[in-house]
Amino acid sequence: MNRYIAPLALAASLALLGTAAAQTVGIATSNPGSLFHNIGTAVAKAANDAGLNATIQPATSPNQYMPLVNANEVEFGVGNLEEFNNALTGEAWFSDTGASDKLRVVGLIMPIREAIFVRADSDIMSVADLKGKPMVDGYTAQQTILPQLDAIYATAGLARSDMQPVQVPSVVAGADAFIAGDAVGFIFAHGAGKVREADAAVGGIRALGVPDTPEAVAAIKQHWKTGYVVRMEPGPAAPGVLEPGTFIAYPQLVFTNADVSDDVVYAMTKVLHDGKEAMKAAFPPFAAFDPKAMVGETAPGEYHPGAIRFYKEAGLWKE
Repeated sequence: MNRYIAPLALAASLALLGTAAAQTVGIATSNPGSLFHNIGTAVAKAANDAGLNATIQPATSPNQYMPLVNANEVEFGVGNLEEFNNALTGEAWFSDTGASDKLRVVGLIMPIREAIFVRADSDIMSVADLKGKPMVDGYTAQQTILPQLDAIYATAGLARSDMQPVQVPSVVAGADAFIAGDAVGFIFAHGAGKVREADAAVGGIRALGVPDTPEAVAAIKQHWKTGYVVRMEPGPAAPGVLEPGTFIAYPQLVFTNADVSDDVVYAMTKVLHDGKEAMKAAFPPFAAFDPKAMVGETAPGEYHPGAIRFYKEAGLWKE
């Protein structure tokens, strides 16, 4: 009888995916050039390859699209865990919109690794060297960036007030201000398309590292609770990393809302778990994605029941 188990399980899985594919789902992302747009595009490609119809729905930032996912105007989104939980509880820059308490976790993906980038031919060799210089600030449409800047500056004993502020609405606009010469640096996630654009536009960039010390990590966590430090090596997937160094990192995730059907969320969870190679082909930083690490500590964020069903079947669920 055992020889029938695998075919029956496969048939059930295909039937479920077929049901989920009957509808088209949206994946909310930031604007083109951003890390979240790259991630969402890769996830959508893997979903479509697997038979789950998915389309990208860009917005300026998670400030705008997390409430939309909460309202089920878009079924899925990509973001970072700290911002997700702030939206969930209506804290920090989400206090005006109130709690998006229907947001649910689908799965953790590879962490964001982030840096401030400067021109490679500049004399700015460390975060401390930014003091007194024109630096991107404001981020009126993407307020999550301000505490991230604070966290990086704090590792050098600095604050945003130590810089000459160059007002920009978003990270993409901040990179544009750097390319135009209005700011000496910009903050962005390693591997994003806009980082490659800036690297090419100015003839080379340098990523400024942060110390890997208990004091630096403590300074980061004062501003960004989920932050930690990782080591990176130079390579084609990391423009600006000119030598081995350490940089700030924090968890990111794919999320949904409580009203999306269990079957659709199950199908998307399966796409993420099984689709690493397809996603890596579309966006190389998915090489750092570990499907076995999709279940982790997300409190107060909770997993969607459809995701939990998949993880239980896959032997990954941890009560």
